[in-house]
Amino acid sequence: MSIVQDRTFTIGELAREFDITARAIRHYEDQGLLEPERRGQHRIYSRRDRVRLMLTLRGKRIGLTLQEIRELFELYDTANDDESQLFEFIKLLSRRESQLRQQQEDINAVLKEIGSLRVQCERLLEKRTGGIPE
Repeated sequence: MSIVQDRTFTIGELAREFDITARAIRHYEDQGLLEPERRGQHRIYSRRDRVRLMLTLRGKRIGLTLQEIRELFELYDTANDDESQLFEFIKLLSRRESQLRQQQEDINAVLKEIGSLRVQCERLLEKRTGGIPE
């Protein structure tokens, strides 16, 4: 193994790197998303834990629940060449993609409506005051 693959991290290093609290990292560990090695009272996180933390944060950012993220990790861990696991993984990702596309459409519709309302308000102000205050 190379030195890079052997690299480990403390909870403080990961917290700083990802701008989250150590408490959040311990929570992800309690949820089964991370599996650090224990050395006495200290947790030692592997590169695998670091990647899983990064993926957990990304998953949360796109709206996945911790349960869904854990299921994805479990599918990945057992998938290798198991077609049924890969199909389940694809279905989960497709559902989430569909949800995000719908949210995107909803956001675009709301932004359009907000823009339209702003224009109406600006026109009303122009009629009443002759201009829009800056």
